[in-house]
Amino acid sequence: MTARSLPFRDINVHASITHYAFTSPSSPSASTLVVDRPSGDLRLSDGALLGGKRVSSIAGILGMIKLRLDKYIIVITKAQPMGRLKGHMIYKVIATEFLPLRERPLHDPDEDTYLALLKTFIKSGPMYFSYSFDITNTFQRQSQLDPSQPLWKRADDRFFWNRFIQSDLINFRTSGTRHQHGQQPGVDPYILPVMFGMLEIIPTSIKGTPITISLITRRSRHRAGTRYFSRGIDEQGHVSNFNETEQIIVLNDNTSGLGGFAGGGGMQNGKVGGTGGKETQISSYVQTRGSIPVLWAEVNTLHYTPKLQIRGVESAASAARAHFDEQIRLYGDNFLVNLVNQKGREQRAKEAYEQMVKLLVTSPRETSQQDNITDEKFRIIEPGGRQEMDRLHYIYFDFHNETKGLKWHRTQLLLDQLNDALERQQYFRGVDMPASFEGQLEVRNHQTSVVRTNCMDCLDRTNVVQSMLARWVLNRQLTDLGILAHGETFGSDAGFELLFRKLWADNADVVSKSYSGTGALKTDFTRTGLRTKAGAMQDLRNSITRYVKNNFLDGPRQDSFDLFLGTYLPSTSPHMVFADRRPLLIQSIPYILSFSFFFVLVGIFTRRLPDGAVLPLRMFILFWFVVGCWCLSFIYSNGMLYVNWPKLNPRPWATEGYHETIKNVQKDKVIGPLVARHERGLSTARYTNAEEGKKRIE
Repeated sequence: MTARSLPFRDINVHASITHYAFTSPSSPSASTLVVDRPSGDLRLSDGALLGGKRVSSIAGILGMIKLRLDKYIIVITKAQPMGRLKGHMIYKVIATEFLPLRERPLHDPDEDTYLALLKTFIKSGPMYFSYSFDITNTFQRQSQLDPSQPLWKRADDRFFWNRFIQSDLINFRTSGTRHQHGQQPGVDPYILPVMFGMLEIIPTSIKGTPITISLITRRSRHRAGTRYFSRGIDEQGHVSNFNETEQIIVLNDNTSGLGGFAGGGGMQNGKVGGTGGKETQISSYVQTRGSIPVLWAEVNTLHYTPKLQIRGVESAASAARAHFDEQIRLYGDNFLVNLVNQKGREQRAKEAYEQMVKLLVTSPRETSQQDNITDEKFRIIEPGGRQEMDRLHYIYFDFHNETKGLKWHRTQLLLDQLNDALERQQYFRGVDMPASFEGQLEVRNHQTSVVRTNCMDCLDRTNVVQSMLARWVLNRQLTDLGILAHGETFGSDAGFELLFRKLWADNADVVSKSYSGTGALKTDFTRTGLRTKAGAMQDLRNSITRYVKNNFLDGPRQDSFDLFLGTYLPSTSPHMVFADRRPLLIQSIPYILSFSFFFVLVGIFTRRLPDGAVLPLRMFILFWFVVGCWCLSFIYSNGMLYVNWPKLNPRPWATEGYHETIKNVQKDKVIGPLVARHERGLSTARYTNAEEGKKRIE
């Protein structure tokens, strides 16, 4: 790949009344990208643009997005170096700026809300990029791609997080405009793929051998969202909270320190600084996680435990087939490890998953293994035919039941069950090709299958199991590399053991925060290998925080996902989309509750005059106490009216639940007659299919 097709490392922005111009001072012969104002038309210019005043230097163009009134160019103004991976510097997006195409003299409430959602989302979302390395693809997939292609063309579409807001540049690149026809390869250096997820690169050593260990978790942009507003599978076969995690070991790489922008080709092939004549070797291991691939949801009602809805297994069979077709094509055989509970509310989700697997595989053979401690330890569904779906291997492990009483060592039972599969699936291994300018790898070994792990949220239990599998494979990799002796584990190196645990605990927290709003549970076990009382208290705090955020704060957060990823288009939306259209009395009850609480406190703590009557004060306190209790009971009983739902793409089950709850409220003896009979809330016609926007991005 030529340096000309790599994204520019330095871009200057020039602004005038008529246009924005983007140039690279380090590439003076490259074309200037011009965005005309206020139309937003793109063009390339080979000459200097007069009248443009230099505004600033930026790290890259994140993309362009059209809101209700205007289009904005989102530029990366600050990026933090995270370290080098095989010589390539990786950066984290720290700060961005929105460049409007119009000068807006008046503020529009909806437009301001859209901007606030986007800015908050970008600021809180961990996004990473590289100018010379494709972080959206695993090393194994990179080895199969054409390195002469521009970076954005090689990016994995699932993890090309800013794909939607880059669509203007990509469309201009592929087909041009009315002013400049045909393909425009000069745009390639301005298109910068960004990944959303977790990335850590740590130079370290084990047993005296210098290595670089890295962990990358890539979150899919399809069906992305928050914990209770994004569950299960959609019609296209995309599941919620799908993440691909790659654990990487680099041996004989002396280019892993922090620094400025990576240099030229010599720095990009992993040999700068010298490795003493030893080959630079890469070993990586990939796992996936994703929501149970059936149509299901958990409906917020302000109760701590939401209502579980499973809307049929057969109706989701085609979507699940599409999902696993893609998984098998990308990863080979899939070992489906299901960790949900076999009793209680999660039992229905477990049974639905098993029914789906039985529908997909040909003549499945089902077995179970038991011991004298539990009724059932494993449930295994293996294929019996030779169809493509027979590359699915379902394994059930009752995580909570097996580890109850802090018996975390019993997770080893699952590892024993997967031992043969892990032996067969191998891992990726490659070494630098000496004469390759692009830093290509000579492949020595491929990973032939993947373990796809899930629990209800694909967060806490999932991460514990994934870290356990990663530990097993890492011991094997280090043994194969000759760093560890046969039968030895890296646990004997206390420093490296601590680093490994921290790495996976950090991964748990990042994945959990982006989905549930808090750090993960059970990370004390991941960090220390022990379940502690302090860890249990931290889990309690996180659980309470999750309850508050999932019920009262996640609606706008889901809206920000839908806005950034293009599953909702503001330009087609009605005015005042964020307005609260619930009946006024329904809106007022939380305020009445607050006033009641305040008046009760005033009555209790107000000093009574010596000759003052006691009864009126007691009646005052009792009245407001009764009013407050009624308000609290009403809110809790009709919780769907007080959950902060997404407003841009509300979910169908939220619409149904809202209408049902309103009808029940109208029958209430106290306030029923006072509630407006006409529907002021959710529009059935508008919300008939909440997933319609998913198709717009394709």
